[in-house]
Amino acid sequence: MACGETTPALHPVGFIAHCPQTNTNTTSPPLSLSLSLSLLMTRYLFLSLLLCHLLCAAGTGGRWTLLHQSIGITSMHMQLLYNDRVVMYDRTDFGISNISLPGGKCRHDPYEAVVKVDCSAHSVEYDVPTNTFRPLMVQTDVWCSSGALAPDGSLVQAGGFNDGERVVRIFQPCNDSRCDWREIPDGLAVRRWYATSQALPNGTQIIFGGRRQFNYEFYPKAASTINAYSLRFLVETFEKKAENNLYPFVFLNVDGNLFIFANNRAILFNYKNGTVVRTYPIMPGGDPRSYPSTGSSALLPLKLVKGGGATTEAEVLICGGAPKGAYFQAQNGTFAPALNTCGRIKITDPSPKWVMETMPMARVMGDMILLPNGDVLIINGAAAGTAGWEFGRDPVLKPVIYRPDIVHGSRFEVQNPSCIPRMYHSSAVLVRDGRVLVGGSNPHIYYNFTGVLYPTDLSLEAFSPPYLDAGLSGLRPRIVSPVSQAIIEYGRPLSIQFCISGGLSQNGVSVTMIAPSFTTHSFAMNQRLLVLGGGKARSMGNSTFKVRVVTPGSGDLAPSGYYMVYVVHQGVPSEGIWVHIR
Repeated sequence: MACGETTPALHPVGFIAHCPQTNTNTTSPPLSLSLSLSLLMTRYLFLSLLLCHLLCAAGTGGRWTLLHQSIGITSMHMQLLYNDRVVMYDRTDFGISNISLPGGKCRHDPYEAVVKVDCSAHSVEYDVPTNTFRPLMVQTDVWCSSGALAPDGSLVQAGGFNDGERVVRIFQPCNDSRCDWREIPDGLAVRRWYATSQALPNGTQIIFGGRRQFNYEFYPKAASTINAYSLRFLVETFEKKAENNLYPFVFLNVDGNLFIFANNRAILFNYKNGTVVRTYPIMPGGDPRSYPSTGSSALLPLKLVKGGGATTEAEVLICGGAPKGAYFQAQNGTFAPALNTCGRIKITDPSPKWVMETMPMARVMGDMILLPNGDVLIINGAAAGTAGWEFGRDPVLKPVIYRPDIVHGSRFEVQNPSCIPRMYHSSAVLVRDGRVLVGGSNPHIYYNFTGVLYPTDLSLEAFSPPYLDAGLSGLRPRIVSPVSQAIIEYGRPLSIQFCISGGLSQNGVSVTMIAPSFTTHSFAMNQRLLVLGGGKARSMGNSTFKVRVVTPGSGDLAPSGYYMVYVVHQGVPSEGIWVHIR
C-alpha cells in the first residue's frame, strides 16, 4: 500500500442514514425473524430510508450506517475484544430470541419462568471487519450484569439475575468460531445484579454493589481473604424503592485509588485497605445521576507528563439523568423532563468543586463514549422519564459531541440524528476504525414488536463522527509501524511511524491510547483514554513521519491489557492499532 493511500475501513459499508424497521412479528415472535416483508412494507421502508438519508446528508455532523436490520437479540451489553469482535448479549428470560443456537443446541433451565427448553441464543459475537455475527450460548441469566477485560484480553462477566446472580462467565477471544462462554457457578461471593466491575492495576477486578448489596468483592477470589467487604457509602446513597445507587460510576484515579459516584455524591476510595480517602461535594442541584435516574459518566482524557509518569490532574464528567422523584412519577404515568446539566470535577484537586454546564438538550439513559481524538460522544436515550420498564419517553435521536479542551460554554456540538429510538437497554461501543457501534433498546419485559410505544429493536448501526468525513481524508494519518498486536512495556519509549497523504500541519500530532469499554445501562465500564504526548514529528520522506512518545509509567495509569493506539492530526485520528501493555 502506498503511503498516500488510506487504510481500508474495518467494515467497508458506505454511510447510509436510515429509519427504523416496522416488524410484522407478534409479541411472541417465531424463532427466526422474517426478513421477507410485503411489497407495501418494502416500499415504505425504501421511502423512509431515502427521506432520512436526505435529511441527515443535508448538513455536517456525522453519518449513520445501518449494519444489520436484525442481529437476533437486543444488545443490552457490549464489549469490544482485541480481535475486532464485539460480544453482545441481552438476557435469557425474555423468552425465545430471533436467532437460533447452532448445531441443534438447546438451553435446559428448570428455573426459567418463560421457556424452560430454549434453542435460541441470547448472546452473539459480531465480527467488525466482515460485518457478520454468530450466536453464542449462555446457560444462566446474564440480565443487568457487569464486565471487565482481564490482562490476557478475555472478558470476565459477573452476575445477573435469578440463576445467574452469582455466576462468573469467561469469554476468551479466538480467531475462529469455536470460542464460547465458559461459566463458573458461585464465582461470586454474593449475588450481583446492577453491579459495576473495574479492572485493577494488579490484574484482578473489583465489583461494587448491585441490588441490595452494600459491599464489594474481588475477582478472582483469594481463599485466604474475606469474600465480600461492606461499603457504608452504598448504604448512604441508597433510597428505598427508587434506590438510585445502582451501577455506580467507578474510575481508577491516577493515584491508584478509586473514584466512586452513586446517587448524587462521590468518594475517593482506597480499595487496598478499605478506607475512604476523600469525600467530594454533593453534585449541585442534588438530583440523582445513577440508575434508575441513569445519567452517564466518563473519565476525561488523561494527559501524561513527559516521561510517561503520573498526570497532573484527572477529571470526571457526569451528564444528564432524571430529577429526584422521577422514578415514582413514572410509576404513576407522569414522565418528568430529564436533566440537561453536566457536572465536571477535578478529582485530583486538593479542594475539588463541581463545575456545571448545560447540554443542548436534556437526556436520560444516554451513553458517553470517548473518541480517539479526546472528544466525548453523548448518544442514545430519552428526554423524559427514567430507566425501567416503559418509563422512558421522547427519544433523543441527535448525538452530541463534547469537546473537553474548548472554553466553557462552547463545548457541545449537536450531530446528525438517527431515526431509531434507543431507549432503555441500548448500548454503544467505540471500534478500532473510529466508528461507534450502537444497538439495543427494549423497554419491555419480553420482545414486543407491535402494539407498544417503542418496539423492541434488534438492529445494529454505526455512527461515524465528523472526523471520518471523506473531505478530511487528506488529514487522516495511517500508522505504518508498529503493527497491530504489538507488545509494549510500562514507561518505555514508543516510536510510531505514520503517513499523511495531505502532509503534516505545523501543529504536529498527538498519540492516544484507549481501553475498550464494557457498556451497559448508560455506563462504559473501564473506558479510559490516555494522551501519550506528541508534538513535532520527524519527516522520513514520501509523506511519512515518525513521532516518539513514552508509554504509561504504571498500572495505576493503564491497567495491564489490550488498548487501541491512534495518531491524531488536527483532530482527525488514524485507524487504531492494538497494543498489549504488560
